[in-house]
Amino acid sequence: MPLDDFFRYKNGSLFVENVSIEKLAKSHATPLFVTSKSAILHQYDQFEKAFDELPHLTCYSVKANYTIGVIRVLLEAGSGLDVNSGGELARALKAGASPSKIIMAGVGKTVDEIEFALEAGILLLKAESISEIQLIDKVAKRLKKRAPLALRITPNITAETHPYITTGNSDKKFGIDEAIADESLRIAKKLKNIDIIGLEMHIGSQIFDPEAYHDATLKLLGVKSLAESMGYSIRYIDIGGGFPVTYTSEKPATPIREFSKVLSPLLKNAGAAILFEPGRYLVANASVLVTKVLYRKSNHKKKQFIIVDAAMSELIRPALYGSHHDIVEVKKSGKKEIADIVGPVCESGDFFAKERQIGAVKEGEFLAILSAGAYGLVMASNYNARLKPAEVLVSGKSQTMIRKRETLEQHLQNE
Repeated sequence: MPLDDFFRYKNGSLFVENVSIEKLAKSHATPLFVTSKSAILHQYDQFEKAFDELPHLTCYSVKANYTIGVIRVLLEAGSGLDVNSGGELARALKAGASPSKIIMAGVGKTVDEIEFALEAGILLLKAESISEIQLIDKVAKRLKKRAPLALRITPNITAETHPYITTGNSDKKFGIDEAIADESLRIAKKLKNIDIIGLEMHIGSQIFDPEAYHDATLKLLGVKSLAESMGYSIRYIDIGGGFPVTYTSEKPATPIREFSKVLSPLLKNAGAAILFEPGRYLVANASVLVTKVLYRKSNHKKKQFIIVDAAMSELIRPALYGSHHDIVEVKKSGKKEIADIVGPVCESGDFFAKERQIGAVKEGEFLAILSAGAYGLVMASNYNARLKPAEVLVSGKSQTMIRKRETLEQHLQNE
């Protein structure tokens, strides 16, 4: 991400809002996630303004960053939540979310998770197969409840993105193929303990082309017409998430208003409330991962390595997806060099950048890995028995520790 109003240099030192990142690193140790509250609220406000003409509920996709302190920032702004597991539902409720503003996805929900959602009284369970619809009906019957469902429809739209994060085709595990939507609706019609009141889609992440949403939405609206011809009352249309963010200035994200220009005319007369599930869009560029330079070394006097104390165990995206994250000095040196920036984990894939131009940092100085707010801590691991890092939330001049650093005692307590 390009540096912005929330992460910027003052007199050669990197600040988050009005707080020095170097001071945070020294007082809280590293690796350290540092999150800007104002950056989250700015993104949420931009999203709401883009779709203000639609009757809608924005449901932050908790899987992007499930730190309770981050969830609370969005709840206070008025957001609903999209959860993907019993654990995420527990976090949503712990954060203070109203069940009536929670929707639940998941291609493989367990009986326990379905029970949890129904007992909590959430707005919608999103069903992704005929078998799941039938199971939810059985669980609802046993609990003497009616289950509010949305069917996740696979519109068979190929969106241009990384193959691991495309979800809109029938060759992926997600959703009910549009071609068998009628069969699913007919089977569901015979079940007595469910109410299908919504339809949902999700075509992938980092989708830069609004036309992909246009084409998929047309198909979803076609399924809505089919459902209504069969006697269903569809009250919610869920467009999913996947709206893009800028990780590098070489590929700037399509502005959210461009998606609104395409989607709002299609949806304003849909006869249903519209649900959105932005995750990455709201939080990706609201956090940095601060890391200390442990060692510098050269191989054959040519290859330069900067070895830092953060690793793929804290931010796996570069290793897993080959993803680009801008990396900047916390304190400017004025000099540049070409180096690999790597972590201490015992894997050759443990890197953040290869052959990258970077400030000539010394051992003991700090780097900030940008755009670390989405799919950072939530995908963190204890590989090499590393302890999970802390996270600090900054608002103006104030700072709050919203996640403490894991201790050795916590790491060992279940064994």
